[in-house]
Amino acid sequence: MEQVQIGKIYRHFKGNYYFIEDIALDSETQERIVIYKPLYERKDSKIWVRREKMFLEEISLERPDNITGQKYRFELQENLSYDYAK
Repeated sequence: MEQVQIGKIYRHFKGNYYFIEDIALDSETQERIVIYKPLYERKDSKIWVRREKMFLEEISLERPDNITGQKYRFELQENLSYDYAK
């Protein structure tokens, strides 16, 4: 399985972009947890977490909400960067 890359931008299959802040380990299971933030304005939270396994899971191309046609829930966007100093 691929590992999420810290400091990179990923696109969610619903179209929004997210910056990967860090990877944490669950204290009980040692499972990798992705810590990420949206690159758009949200009122509910500025930081999100998700198990890496779920972050990288395959999704159906037939889902009506898969507007990007992605194979995975989040996909690395190699051509994008984020100016963290903003």
